Amino acid sequence: MSATQQRRHAPRDGRPGLSIVIPVFDEVESLEELYQGITAACDRVGRGHELIFVNDGSRDGSDRKLDELAGRDHRVHVIHFRRNFGKSPALAAAFERVIGDIVFTLDADLQDDPAMIPDFVERIDAGADLVSGWKKRRHDPFGKTFPSKVFNWMVRKLSGIPLRDFNCGFKAYRIECIRELSVYGGFHRFMPVLAGANGFRIEQIVVNHRARKHGVSKFGVKRFFDGILDLMTVLLVTKYRTRPLHFFGLPGSALAATGVGLLVYLTVLWSLDQPIGTRPLLTLGVLLTITGLQFLCFGLLGELLVRTTVTSREIYSAMSPAERARKIAAADGKPLPGSAPAPAADPAPEREAAEAPAPDPDSVTTSEDGPTVDPSAVTRADNPLLSKDDAGASHSGARDGAQEPS
Repeated sequence: MSATQQRRHAPRDGRPGLSIVIPVFDEVESLEELYQGITAACDRVGRGHELIFVNDGSRDGSDRKLDELAGRDHRVHVIHFRRNFGKSPALAAAFERVIGDIVFTLDADLQDDPAMIPDFVERIDAGADLVSGWKKRRHDPFGKTFPSKVFNWMVRKLSGIPLRDFNCGFKAYRIECIRELSVYGGFHRFMPVLAGANGFRIEQIVVNHRARKHGVSKFGVKRFFDGILDLMTVLLVTKYRTRPLHFFGLPGSALAATGVGLLVYLTVLWSLDQPIGTRPLLTLGVLLTITGLQFLCFGLLGELLVRTTVTSREIYSAMSPAERARKIAAADGKPLPGSAPAPAADPAPEREAAEAPAPDPDSVTTSEDGPTVDPSAVTRADNPLLSKDDAGASHSGARDGAQEPS
């Protein structure tokens, strides 16, 4: 990594340069090796890092192992959900708390090789806003790889984003990209689509995909069909959010035109004294015409809602001056004006400035919209919103009795 790149993204004010987000669901056997691999890779980057694990309702002891890691390393923070809410809510909860300039997501099953983290960082330094992994050589059974290939082909064709592997959980984001996008439902698969719709620069990199060592895959047929439905929602949100009449009008017009054509044909037959009252085409023509008109009405209602609810700020994405300056610097291969070499910073000073109190096991509540996590449930050794007077004496990762390292 060049000195210019080190200067461009050096940690500021003791904050970590990298934030690593890992959703966890019943992966206790993988966590220690995963932690060691991520730590070694991030230390090679030399910008300081934080690890945010999201325990998504694990029942195999993953919660206790994560608390143990948080007690050993102040850079490890844990969010505990009451039950399994899914990957998108887990990522959303972590994204609200990341403070690094580059945010990584990867799965906890050890199939993603964390040793490639420096390669992702180089792509971000070169100007990419989102770098997505591509499992070019997968070590998964055919029943998992074939549906994935079909799904990726559909997303690529319908979205226009030329990625080969939207399902890959190993991704890196510039922090501005995280702040701009919303993750809910099953949208974690479509972060590149959402980012592309907002004008962010997207790249992909071939990753080292490894066979699963422990546990079993959570993939199922239901997830494939859920992804198809989510894809339709994403396309509506990204391409037709401000043009609902275009979304409903095209199929509506086609249906109505077909129905009218059938009715015209039957009218000609009727004028020639041929009976049409018992013909199935009459019922089909009326049904298609009414359905098409309903689609058009849905589009018109959508247009009215857009005009009254969507503000101008919600239909574009603009760069901040700092982001624009960084883009120019990346394109020219020069450091930002006024930047100077800075040593890799350890996030400990900021983390130790105010230690959060031990989390209450009841701090995560459930609602119809998904999990609501009390900030105190995050196993962080720091909380910039707390003063020193409010700081607790014990590490917040010791939820089940883990002791502070001496």
